[in-house]
Amino acid sequence: MSMLFFYFLTFAALGLSFWAQFKVKNNFEKYSKVEASSMKTGAETARYILDRNGLYDVPVEPVRGTLTDHYDPTQRVVRLSEPVYYGHSISAISVASHEVGHALQHQESYGALVLRHKIFPVVNFASGVAPLLFLGGILLSSLNLIGLGIILFSAAVFFQLVTLPVEFNASSRAKDIIVSEGIIRSSEERGVNKVLNAAALTYVAAALVSLFELLRFVMIFLNGRND
Repeated sequence: MSMLFFYFLTFAALGLSFWAQFKVKNNFEKYSKVEASSMKTGAETARYILDRNGLYDVPVEPVRGTLTDHYDPTQRVVRLSEPVYYGHSISAISVASHEVGHALQHQESYGALVLRHKIFPVVNFASGVAPLLFLGGILLSSLNLIGLGIILFSAAVFFQLVTLPVEFNASSRAKDIIVSEGIIRSSEERGVNKVLNAAALTYVAAALVSLFELLRFVMIFLNGRND
């Protein structure tokens, strides 16, 4: 396949990434205006699910910003953005339960999550060094530097691929729990799906961008060897 084709794939993936970010923001804002029938806040939802699963020692804390929600596995704390922490909308409950889904994964040592945590230090280093090696390899016409960059960047791509089942599983857990516990009614499931599916799409797009970028550099390396 030609380099032009890989450039096309990369730009297509970038377009998907921008569209996914737009969908996340749009769906979050849309369903932030729709109150959940249970009237639970995101914080109350998170606390309820954690306690139901015996995670009494995992705190739920507010954090500044919008869509800054995350689960911190090192400190074992669920951090929710203020609109989610204090809000009692479909969006707030959806996002809060998703982050708690990661805490439940941590509790049972979910395989993909454990693997992601173990390789994170390596990936953090590799993702910072790889672009420099690619740049140096191209400027100096050094296939060795490009090859080393490919090896390191492959670790970053692998990390993003491992992230996909982690995120999808957390969303699946979230939807099952909030429906079975009556926090969300069946008539409200469509909104939950809209919010969580849009968020999941951002991870898919990011993985595709990285994968196509890796393939592009592999093509540069192979073409250089042929020359």
